[in-house]
Amino acid sequence: MLQAMITAEVGDDIMGEDPTVNRLERSVADMFGHEAAVFACSGTQSNQMGVRVHCLPGDELLINETGHISNFEGGAAAALSGVTVRTIVAADGLLDVDVLEGKIRVNDQHYSRTRLVCLENTTNLGGGHVYSLDHLQRVSDWATTNGLKRHLDGARLFNAIVAGGYSAADIGKCFDTISICFSKGLGCPMGSILVGSRDDIARARRIRKLFGGALRQSGIVAAAAIYALENNVARLKDDHANASQLATGLASIQGIRIDVERVKSNLVFFEIEAGLGLAIQLAGALKEQGVLIGPMGGQRMRAVTHLDVTTANIAKTIEVIRHCIGQGFADRPLVGSGPYSK
Repeated sequence: MLQAMITAEVGDDIMGEDPTVNRLERSVADMFGHEAAVFACSGTQSNQMGVRVHCLPGDELLINETGHISNFEGGAAAALSGVTVRTIVAADGLLDVDVLEGKIRVNDQHYSRTRLVCLENTTNLGGGHVYSLDHLQRVSDWATTNGLKRHLDGARLFNAIVAGGYSAADIGKCFDTISICFSKGLGCPMGSILVGSRDDIARARRIRKLFGGALRQSGIVAAAAIYALENNVARLKDDHANASQLATGLASIQGIRIDVERVKSNLVFFEIEAGLGLAIQLAGALKEQGVLIGPMGGQRMRAVTHLDVTTANIAKTIEVIRHCIGQGFADRPLVGSGPYSK
């Protein structure tokens, strides 16, 4: 990947003259069966470009209460686009028609205009769950019938594709815009992309500039994304296998609560018994032993497997967690940072 970046042919992307970025955008648009795509700095940026493409100030979007757009993007929908985020409770972060029915506001000047439905695949806080293709099609059809636009936060979309057994083209048919992140399971240093219709992506380019995301010789990072798409997608199944191994090992540790059958991709959520201490305290103890697992507040923790985590690392992680719980950690200070720690 580094060699691809070093040797990338570059130009001025904001002028449409970077051949490597152009190749990436064309390739991803074709892959998902859409007309166009635009490279972005991050998944938050490409998500917010999608929101702004579809909504005007005063509009609202519908999203699961655990969605990244509603929790971890700094209130950007409201701050950047004047859009209200209306959260809906649904199991495992998976919105379905039964919870969406009745949520569209009537056409009245007193109310926000319900304009957009946002899904997340795989779900993050929802537990790493994967939408089935039938499920996506059902929600997509409902949105279309009701005149709503459809946006997908695909931060871990290729994990979903590998675990769900469907294709990028299958996903593409279900959404007006799709945000795809390269810097997670695909292993790139940065970057995301938004795909959609020619008109929507033309608008998204203007929005990217407005949001400060227009780039110059960005082919150096687009080259990493191209490498990742060519080399790092099929191997995601290894991350899923490692996650399953981790879940099985955690289930054998007294004081850990986990449902192994609910681990569907590369995210492993588990809880520690309340009498042992807090997640943030265990995270601190693990960090001292070289194991980085995110505290999610209270007793909940989230582990993520990726291409830098080996099967041997998984075995070590299980033993380190077993050791830390056995030694006790409840006397540790409540010190931590990040969106999940408190």
